[in-house]
Amino acid sequence: MFVRLFILADMDNPSKKKKIIIAIDGHSSCGKSTLAKELAKELDYVYVDSGAMYRAVSLYFDEHQISLDSSEMVAEALKNISISFSNVKGINTTFLNGQNVEKEIRSLRISDMVSDVAAISAVRSKLVDEQQKMGKNKGIVMDGRDIGSVVFPQAELKLFVTADVKIRGIRRYEELLEKGFNVSLEEILNNLNKRDHIDSTRDDSPLIQADDAVLLDNSHLTKREQLQKVKDWALELINELN
Repeated sequence: MFVRLFILADMDNPSKKKKIIIAIDGHSSCGKSTLAKELAKELDYVYVDSGAMYRAVSLYFDEHQISLDSSEMVAEALKNISISFSNVKGINTTFLNGQNVEKEIRSLRISDMVSDVAAISAVRSKLVDEQQKMGKNKGIVMDGRDIGSVVFPQAELKLFVTADVKIRGIRRYEELLEKGFNVSLEEILNNLNKRDHIDSTRDDSPLIQADDAVLLDNSHLTKREQLQKVKDWALELINELN
């Protein structure tokens, strides 16, 4: 299998309620992953970081000097990639071929190339297939760029999250500084503008707001306010099904 994803659910307290799929799309550095993680925790759902999957592939390509212009090199490299997630000290952690790469995939170096890697059809095809398998039993929260439009077009709750690019830049800058990366705000803003352009204009599964997705601009919302708002929407839908 191309991607092996092991997710351990809480089997001690299985919910009898019908579950839904929650798809969260949006621009870079608008807090999608943080929202998705916290929402999954609140609902006792499985969280899948689709962005980390593309970042892990990007890291492998970078370390093995895979030319993104060579379909042969890309296809061969994809055969040698195994991605898994595991909870490490309370943190959803990404493993690439058995190695913890959570810090490496968050670097600006990988951020600079991940949109180009994600635009490769062969990469998207493999990862989208794996992501769809993960949502087969529902009860899942997944964030990314094409989750509501391509991966789970049937998702009961779709969100399109955005924020002012300057606000996103400052948030990302502070996050990277806290993690020990030496970066400038200008670098971050240039990276965000580049990624927004590539994500929105690529031929394969561009970043778009699905027709039935709820627009959530969190420019002036705290994390807690945002979580509560989305949790209320989710619970309303879940209650309607039960």
